[in-house]
Amino acid sequence: MDADLTPEAPAESQGQTDAVTELLGAIGYAELTAGLRMAADALAAPGLGVRVWMGRASSAELEHFERIVTRLKEMGQDPETVMEPFIAPVDAFHERTRPRDWLEALVKIYVGDGIARDFYREIAQHVDEGSRELIESVLQVDEQDEFVVGAVTDAIDADPAVAGRLALWARRLVGEAIAQTQYVAVEREALMTMMVGGQQAGVDLADLGRMFTRLIELHGQRMGRLGLTP
Repeated sequence: MDADLTPEAPAESQGQTDAVTELLGAIGYAELTAGLRMAADALAAPGLGVRVWMGRASSAELEHFERIVTRLKEMGQDPETVMEPFIAPVDAFHERTRPRDWLEALVKIYVGDGIARDFYREIAQHVDEGSRELIESVLQVDEQDEFVVGAVTDAIDADPAVAGRLALWARRLVGEAIAQTQYVAVEREALMTMMVGGQQAGVDLADLGRMFTRLIELHGQRMGRLGLTP
């Protein structure tokens, strides 16, 4: 019997597919935990308006999760298997950054989740157009950001003393969020290969450094919108 002559996918193409799969897995699990976390944190909010908003934001995050799941299934992937490697680092991040009240929960949504979204956008620049459009739409949370900025700045106006506490909290969040993104960048080979232009050898640490510098700069802009010192 003749050997199977079905051509194998080129290594570069397979590597791209693996990277896209891993990126979707990371974002999918992040969206799932974000939705569940917001629903729980909403119960600590002081007024119905904030609770309603957080409940709706939770629903939106879970809808994003379902879109990622659908995309993974279309790619022939098992979503739970793809997301499995990201459970430990994402859960560890949230365990280390439990908010003490609803204001800290809102700052975490804006600052911690914001850094993660910026990181995923950086990687998404290197994926196929269809996946990039999905990722960009899932990560687009302008209305959510506007609400958080308004709620936090109103709270600071009402009690300026909370600004110092929230600034310290945000600094802690940025350190933990950067550590989480570094883990994802370094530990997942397919993602790392994509980030350095598809070359498995000769990782350009300078490029990675510049990427993390951009993340910090965007964090500074968010802090400014909150009226907090980076």
